[in-house]
Amino acid sequence: MVQGKIAIVTGGSRGIGRACVLDLARHGAEVWFVYQSNREAAEKLAAEVTEQGGKAHPVQADVRDFERAGQIVDEVLAEHSRVDVLVNSAGIVRDGLMGTMTPEQWGEVIQTNLTGTFHYCRAVAQQMISQRAGSIVNLSSTASEFSSRGQVNYAASKGGINGLTHALAKEFAPRRVRVNAVAPGMIDTDMSAAVRGLVGDKIKDLIPLRRIGTPEEVAKVVTFLASDAASYITGQVIRVDGGLSLGGY
Repeated sequence: MVQGKIAIVTGGSRGIGRACVLDLARHGAEVWFVYQSNREAAEKLAAEVTEQGGKAHPVQADVRDFERAGQIVDEVLAEHSRVDVLVNSAGIVRDGLMGTMTPEQWGEVIQTNLTGTFHYCRAVAQQMISQRAGSIVNLSSTASEFSSRGQVNYAASKGGINGLTHALAKEFAPRRVRVNAVAPGMIDTDMSAAVRGLVGDKIKDLIPLRRIGTPEEVAKVVTFLASDAASYITGQVIRVDGGLSLGGY
């Protein structure tokens, strides 16, 4: 689906980002993925991709660093002269009720989830515009519309990503660059473990498909949106939530 394309994935060493790296590489893309601190996990993922016959390059960076985002894109361009796909998957949670939420809890989430997405969209903008081709896929969340108590920072960051996606899709469309978002629901990742631990199997009662989703199921949708098969899709936020946003039975 993405044979021969050059892709950059942020937050690529774990969770949904990791699944995106594997799926993109499996379908023929050469992937440069950004990790923040877990070098061992990043190198293990790169080795796994190589074993499967693909190509993946781990790159250390904090997505809150605007200058570093530009450096990474420059490194990719120096080797390939183009960037075909950007997947913004880096994200964190710092849950807390508004009455006790600190400015640090608010800032870390907004700067990582939303501003980090801006940094990498901005970093690839000129190249994708000049090559008149490209696909950007931002990882949102159903929490942007159906949030829980204690997640005002997370919900705000993901709502911001939806708005960014819509506006950027209109801005880039004349240059044939597509921008979409994927909004997962309850997915089996380390980041969702705390929430799943609190509610246990009760969460499944709210999901019409009666199960937790997998990172691989989200990654398949990301790969589709990144591919030419989705050439007439832009400005959309695609929910991958087992029907959770329908409100359950």
